[in-house]
Amino acid sequence: MTSPPPDPTLVRFDGPWRHFDVRANGLRFHAVETEHGIADRPLVLMLHGFGEFWWSWRHQLSALTDAGYRAVAVDLRGYGDSDKPPRGYDGWTLAGDTYALIRALGHASASLVGHADGGLVCWATATLHPTVVDRVTVLSSPHPQALKNGVLFNTEERSAFLGPFLHNQLPRIGERRLTRSDGVFIDEYFRERAGDAWRETDDFSAAIKNNRLAIQIPGVAHCSLEYRRWAFRSQFRTDGWRFLNLMDKALSIPVLAVRGRDDHYILDSLMADSRRWAPQMDYQTVAGSGHFVHQEAPTEFNRLLLNHLAD
Repeated sequence: MTSPPPDPTLVRFDGPWRHFDVRANGLRFHAVETEHGIADRPLVLMLHGFGEFWWSWRHQLSALTDAGYRAVAVDLRGYGDSDKPPRGYDGWTLAGDTYALIRALGHASASLVGHADGGLVCWATATLHPTVVDRVTVLSSPHPQALKNGVLFNTEERSAFLGPFLHNQLPRIGERRLTRSDGVFIDEYFRERAGDAWRETDDFSAAIKNNRLAIQIPGVAHCSLEYRRWAFRSQFRTDGWRFLNLMDKALSIPVLAVRGRDDHYILDSLMADSRRWAPQMDYQTVAGSGHFVHQEAPTEFNRLLLNHLAD
């Protein structure tokens, strides 16, 4: 007998935080902050990566709050317990989500932190809505122009990135791949891209368990793939060309870019090349970590993040 799909509210895990909903850009977003979050502190808004949800920032929520910030982690459009509309996974709309979230949370501006796909949303928001972004931190997330150039002209990066990316373009097949056998894809995905040390920890086992649960929530597999499907399809359409043309400008704010040194998916050259669009970029690598550096080496990443925010 097949078990029923998980309810979205199951991602509202108990812990030293509180869960609440935010209405922004026509959607309901599930958000999390610590129980002691203070609304009039500087806002740090955290955006997770592909196949994850707010919980990937569990190691940052308390650290940022203790340092004097209002730290808020959200489930992106289509993920976790946020709304899952059939459309709206293009760069403009995702940047609009972030802009609207900052305003709906009661702030005039925020510092953004994003991993992988969430980092691409950070780049887009900072470029398209510069008045609401104070500074940016991206993890394993090169600037969209640097990513496109790397895939086109760097054979090593194209080999690492393009195969899995193209496989997810296939309708229905991609969704079945993500949800088969109770989300075993997540186990394979994390093991392939994580560093060796984290894979041996209880924290890694918890990450596998919770993200396997979240990917099986109805609609999540499809919505998460729509981010990548738009990124691919738009390369052959005028809306994609217009988006990349708008993105082809240098940011005037500080940017911290972080990459795990053992990340074989996003290579060092792409992160370093992003400085062309972020002249004030501080690029740091963390030894012994792979694609999920904020979870694999939270103490070191938190140190880099807090130094960046306080600079």
